[in-house]
Amino acid sequence: MGLFNFFTQEIAIDLGTANTLIIHNDVVVVNEPSIVALDRNNPKNILAVGKKALMMHEKTHESIRTVRPLKDGVIADFNAAELMIREMIKKIYPKKPLFPPSWRMMICIPSSITEVEKRAVRDSAEQAGAKEVYLLHEPMAAALGIGIDVEEPVGNMIIDIGGGTTGITVIALAGIVCDQSIRIAGDEFTGDIMEALRRYHSLLIGERTAEQIKIQIGAAMKDIDNPPEDMPVNGRDLVTGIPKQIMVSYQEIAEALDKSIFKIEEGILKALETTPPELASDIYRRGLYLTGGGALLRGLDKRLAAKIKLPVHVADDPLKSVVRGTGLALKHYDRYPFVMR
Repeated sequence: MGLFNFFTQEIAIDLGTANTLIIHNDVVVVNEPSIVALDRNNPKNILAVGKKALMMHEKTHESIRTVRPLKDGVIADFNAAELMIREMIKKIYPKKPLFPPSWRMMICIPSSITEVEKRAVRDSAEQAGAKEVYLLHEPMAAALGIGIDVEEPVGNMIIDIGGGTTGITVIALAGIVCDQSIRIAGDEFTGDIMEALRRYHSLLIGERTAEQIKIQIGAAMKDIDNPPEDMPVNGRDLVTGIPKQIMVSYQEIAEALDKSIFKIEEGILKALETTPPELASDIYRRGLYLTGGGALLRGLDKRLAAKIKLPVHVADDPLKSVVRGTGLALKHYDRYPFVMR
């Protein structure tokens, strides 16, 4: 077995709607946007993946198309997903090794996923060269990554605001007790910002610009500590059709995101309603844990704490907590009962 183990390399993958992260030997080796650029004339020919492909997004001519293989946390374009996983794995070893290793992969999946979608993840990993594929529910991975002991009989509520979905989960005894998944998350926020600028400034902007606005001045409340400065935004004027620039303040963005954040609050309240009373008392003591890219939105923890009247903790590095947890679960994949074979 020793020789076989030498050739088996372990990687943990967080296959997200917006970003894909890979951990190998406890180091995050790949952290790239989940997007590929393909040649229209030859769909198997991959032109760019990750950041390079994102640079091309919405700027392509007719013989190139950019694809985001995942939609709402699940694989929407099977071929593109397989190509993307394969290219991302290639980035681990820039030089081609003499003996290509056989991979043992652990991949995160949303907890609301169907059997068919689960098969799609497994198949695309196997197509990309995995010998063994283990699956893990994202909230479990997030809890491990935050540093919660998931096996003790105490309830913890994890709110994972990703790119495509927001997962609201109560975890106890290494299992998922109740689970709400809403399709409102980072992509929806980006759409809200595009819509708001179109409506109030009659300015047409692209997805990437809206994403940059969200990262630089996005906020969940109109009054936050150390507010960001106004940001210049370029786009096309809908009235004249000429490119123009406007200044956008974080208050406008907070207003644009208000409805979507309200829906997330409703989802959390709904999940709390279905929580068994003993676990609810644990959650009252421990509070809620926010993770995922959406947790970085300024003032979101304050707004949720004010609405739900419970303490809200943001994970240390919310973008990486899921992949860190997946890496931990992969190390002890035979010990944890919640790892799916």
